[in-house]
Amino acid sequence: MTRQMVHELLDHLRSRDLRLAVAESCTGGLLGAAITSVPGASAAFLGGVLAYDNAVKTNLLGVDAGKLARRGAVSAAIVEAMAHGLRDRLGADVNIAVSGIAGPGGGTKEKPVGTVWVAVLGPGHLMDAHKFHFDGDRDDIRHDATQKALELALEAVREAEKEQVA
Repeated sequence: MTRQMVHELLDHLRSRDLRLAVAESCTGGLLGAAITSVPGASAAFLGGVLAYDNAVKTNLLGVDAGKLARRGAVSAAIVEAMAHGLRDRLGADVNIAVSGIAGPGGGTKEKPVGTVWVAVLGPGHLMDAHKFHFDGDRDDIRHDATQKALELALEAVREAEKEQVA
């Protein structure tokens, strides 16, 4: 399903001459790998930032350190800030940001293992950040987060196409 979805996403992006970028934390590069597994992805995919450590989120993506300290890396505010920072730095039309707790450790009562936030910025608007809770082991959670991020990006591009037609 993921590869087919990536094909469709890239087709939509190419047909509208849009560019895509990703900011990944818990997925650890899986999102970029899924996108680049499709031949010809370079026509629409600029690249991404693997922002696993909070210092990378602040230094490379411009996430406010105070906000990061108050909200925690796994939050709506932070994935939205990551998506905005990515757009500001790479200039992509569609920006995906993912942050979560893949486990097996690191979870809390408020944010248990499997909690993942995804935000998609663009084209032209920010969709609401979405919170998910995935079950399974570390690999399952990372793969599910990648899948969900691609689904949300495809949804954002489809919605933008509908708005443009209307």
